[in-house]
Amino acid sequence: MKRIVLFLATNFAIVLVLSLSMRLLGVEPYLTEQGLNLQSLLIFTAVMGFGGSFISLAISKWMAKKSMGVRVVEAPSNSTEFWLIDTIRKYAVNAGVKMPEVGIFDSPQVNAFATGMSKNNSLVAVSSGLLQQMTREEAEAVLGHEIAHIANGDMVTLALIQGVVNTFVMFLSRVIGHTVDRVVFKSERSGGPAFFVTMIIAELVLGVLASIIVMWFSRQREFRADRGGASLAGRKNMIAALERLDSQHPAPLPERMAAFGIAGGGASGIKRLFMTHPPLEERIAALKAAQ
Repeated sequence: MKRIVLFLATNFAIVLVLSLSMRLLGVEPYLTEQGLNLQSLLIFTAVMGFGGSFISLAISKWMAKKSMGVRVVEAPSNSTEFWLIDTIRKYAVNAGVKMPEVGIFDSPQVNAFATGMSKNNSLVAVSSGLLQQMTREEAEAVLGHEIAHIANGDMVTLALIQGVVNTFVMFLSRVIGHTVDRVVFKSERSGGPAFFVTMIIAELVLGVLASIIVMWFSRQREFRADRGGASLAGRKNMIAALERLDSQHPAPLPERMAAFGIAGGGASGIKRLFMTHPPLEERIAALKAAQ
């Protein structure tokens, strides 16, 4: 319940901040008596699309800590925490990125994720279950995978892609709504009931189609992070870590963290189009086939 309330409150705050910003900037309403003001509509959708995506990225570390109960390891208190800090520091140096914050969250499931605003402002968090159930070599491969996400700039790239598709979805849905309202229902005034009904339907349909594009990219960068983890921790260790995850069937992370978690749920058929991660068996096969 805490995660849901935090998620809803954060999104409401983002929409409120962006709406007030457009008012202060003097952006004119995109619906006028003469029809759609396409310039204002483009500004509105770009601000909402990119703004929401990048504000979410900017607060991603804070959200992760609050929603997952991540305890940041500032002063290691035992051998496991010393090893965790030293391993991440070594991989960060090898990958050419600034040392991320390191955290642990309580969960019996084996999982880990990376998040943050940039390559040099990030967080790597691992579950207590991962530290207890994986060998050091397997856990090092998981850490290498997450550092690879950071080094590849995946968080920023995914935010950019999400911003682009958000903008197009909102822009096109309103154009479609206006067209149906004027052409089909012959409305003389802008913003009639047909506009809003059609806009909502179009936004839902286009949103589903757009998410397929985002999820496709998400799956591709997962293969790349696996290769990065293999480069940092060794290919055999990366394969062993994925095989361990495959045998564990880890529970999925919350949506905001899932995209950069080490493991994602499997699916088949049309559901596969909406997966953030490729099936673990495909990732293992890709690493085994790599030279």
